[in-house]
Amino acid sequence: MRNYVAQRRARALRNQLTDTEQHLWRQLRRRQLSGYRFRRQVPIGAYIVDFVCLEAKLVIELDGGQHMDRRDYDEHRDRALEKRGFQILRFWDNEVLRDTTVVMEAILDALKKACPLPNLPPHAGEGDSQQSRGRR
Repeated sequence: MRNYVAQRRARALRNQLTDTEQHLWRQLRRRQLSGYRFRRQVPIGAYIVDFVCLEAKLVIELDGGQHMDRRDYDEHRDRALEKRGFQILRFWDNEVLRDTTVVMEAILDALKKACPLPNLPPHAGEGDSQQSRGRR
């Protein structure tokens, strides 16, 4: 069952990305990271996650200074997402901006462990139903 309130909130958040979220999104979008597809600001249950690769069940959360005061909430949230089968990677905003390469390597390592080969779309000519039936 869809949570329409969460969907509207997620849509609003997608239109108001922080500078750090924009920076990471430029690295993740359009299957740029070894073909894995990411979505941003996605509702999962009662929560909206910053980024998720659904095929690998990997959630990426970016934490700014406000998360120092929300540690208990974040831990509860992480446990709830883990019960749904998701792995959560958390990075501090300054870490993403300063050490983008290290962050991207950590994300890629987690992806490869969770889902060794992404489901890539077929190459041109593959999966064409007329060619596979011998018609042209």
